Amino acid sequence: MRKVSIFGATGSIGQSTIDLIGRDPDGFDVVALTGGQNIAQLAADAVRLRADIAVTADAALLGALQEALAGTGIEAAAGEEALQEAAARPADWVMSAIVGAAGLKPGLRALEQGATLALANKESLVTAGPLLMRTAAQHGARVLPVDSEHSAVFQALVGEETDAVERVIITASGGAFRDWPLEKLASATVEQASTHPNWDMGQRITIDSASMFNKALEVIETKEYFGFTPDQIEVLVHPQSLVHALVGFRDGALMAHLGVSDMRHAIGYALNWPERAELPVARLDLAQVGNLEFRAPDHARYPALRLAWEVMDTGGLMGAVFNAAKEEALDGFIDGKIGFTEMTGLVEQVMGRCGAEKGLVDAAMTLDNITAADHMARIRARQAIAAK
Repeated sequence: MRKVSIFGATGSIGQSTIDLIGRDPDGFDVVALTGGQNIAQLAADAVRLRADIAVTADAALLGALQEALAGTGIEAAAGEEALQEAAARPADWVMSAIVGAAGLKPGLRALEQGATLALANKESLVTAGPLLMRTAAQHGARVLPVDSEHSAVFQALVGEETDAVERVIITASGGAFRDWPLEKLASATVEQASTHPNWDMGQRITIDSASMFNKALEVIETKEYFGFTPDQIEVLVHPQSLVHALVGFRDGALMAHLGVSDMRHAIGYALNWPERAELPVARLDLAQVGNLEFRAPDHARYPALRLAWEVMDTGGLMGAVFNAAKEEALDGFIDGKIGFTEMTGLVEQVMGRCGAEKGLVDAAMTLDNITAADHMARIRARQAIAAK
């Protein structure tokens, strides 16, 4: 029986992971579940999976969690320190699905225990890719990608040599505004940006899909995880979201990974790796699909994509700056302080200011320096938003 923990259990990735684990309750010993403010869901899942501990990131909700778990024998905890303690508990496999930079520290703690880290938290690789992978190597741990695009690349590379790869193509749905007239984007509302044409995800991820900031993060992830150079990485808009990634080899062949839009594909692959297990997902009927559509991304519509290559070209801690500024810009849009099309300009402004500060972006990649770069970028972003 494998010991597993799920960080970000109440989000969409966490819930899909729980669905798979819950189908085989005798195959897993659940150590820890963590969540945010959805205490009822967190407690119900902890009871269902017989977890050792449930942790909410919101310290103010400890009482509510304790009440929900009263009489179950499940430990309740809350706050940042409790998250770190839960991550330090020995486990064989850990799902890292906390949204944002907050997922980095628990992921590192899990790797320090030698766990296999199923990584759905893209910000960890963007902000601290070399540190994350180095930590895994030092402790005999492994990082498995759970983003559908990177899982697809990972699977396409099975049995292949990476030096035979010419290019890697990750696909993007195009988000809510892929067919909007460009002149309408400046007036896009939070509600409109929060509706995805293909699937139901959390608000922040859905808006990042509309702006293509999520794909910018994934481009950087591709470099950090697989070691490909920026000029080997491409993005294609694929509205059907059935082809998740393609790998092109030096003999001209393209290896594509296809499947229905269901995150249980990538989660299940990571959960059962190196074997494949039967998964409760729909089978793709290509005859019914009929046609697959691809188009080059319109950089006037998706200026955030360009910033990904700027981050990779700069290197150092620019990924931490980029991600922090992106998170603050997203908050500003959700709070009605800046418009949809102003987010990219704000992030670029922060990147420029932080890049000019000697000793910030070019500092050594340590957790303290990453945290400092993240903090400074957030200050600069909030200042820029306040000046609007």
